Amino acid sequence: MDGIAASLRNVNFFYGSQQVLFDVNLEVPERGILAFIGPSGCGKSTLLRSMNRMNDLIPGARLSGEVRIGDEDIYRPGADVISLRRKVGMVFQRSNPFPFSIAENVAYGIKINRLARDRATRDAIIERSLRSAGLWDEVKDRLHRPALALSGGQQQRLCIARALAVEPDILLMDEPASALDPIATARIEELANELKERFTIVIVTHNLQQAARVSDRTSFFLMGKLIESGETRQIFSKPVRKETEDYITGRFG
Repeated sequence: MDGIAASLRNVNFFYGSQQVLFDVNLEVPERGILAFIGPSGCGKSTLLRSMNRMNDLIPGARLSGEVRIGDEDIYRPGADVISLRRKVGMVFQRSNPFPFSIAENVAYGIKINRLARDRATRDAIIERSLRSAGLWDEVKDRLHRPALALSGGQQQRLCIARALAVEPDILLMDEPASALDPIATARIEELANELKERFTIVIVTHNLQQAARVSDRTSFFLMGKLIESGETRQIFSKPVRKETEDYITGRFG
C-alpha cells in the first residue's frame, strides 16, 4: 500500500432530518482492500456511496464535512461528478447489466468517456477488462449475445469488467457477493484479491468471514459511528474497543 487514495474528515450524513453518519474520520490507503463491517443500518453503504456521490440521487440527502479522493474535495461547489464516477467505480449488491450484449455492456463507459479512438482500441479495452474480471475465457465466443443470459455470478463479474473498463482509481463494492452462491462468491473474492494489486478496493460486507478472508484493513461501524479501524488481523484477533469485540464474537448484531 502506497499513499492515501481517499480521506474523510468529520463526515456527517443526513436523509432529510434523520442523521445516519456521525463525525466519521477515515483514511483509505492506496491499493489493497478495506472492508466496512457492522450491523444492518449502521451507515456502511451510505458512507460507501458518499465516496462517489451516488447519494446525490436521493432526495433530501445531505453531507457535511469533507471527502477527498486524492487531493480533490469531491463535494466542493462545481465539482465534476461525471469525472468523479470515472475515477471511483461502483459494483452494487445485485448485478445490474444493461439489456445489451456482453461487449456493449463493457463498452458503455468507454463510449461515454470517449476512451477509444477506433474500434480496435475499443475491442482491446473490452478484452482487457473482461480478462481483469476473470470472464474472458467464458464469454470470448459469445460477446455479442445478451448479457442477461449469463449466470448471476457471471453477470456480477461483467459489472466489474464494466467498471474496470474506464480504469478507475478506486472500486467500491457494496455487498457484491451477497446474492450469489458459494462458488460464485469464492470467485468474486479471488477476483478482489487479484485486483487489489492495481486498484484500491472498498467493500461493504455483512459476512465477517468474508471480511477476514479478503481485506487488508477493516473498519467497524455501529449506529452511524466509526468505532474502530485498523489492520484486519488486529481487528479480528485483538480489537481495541469492546463494541468491536462484542460484534466479532457474536454477542450482538
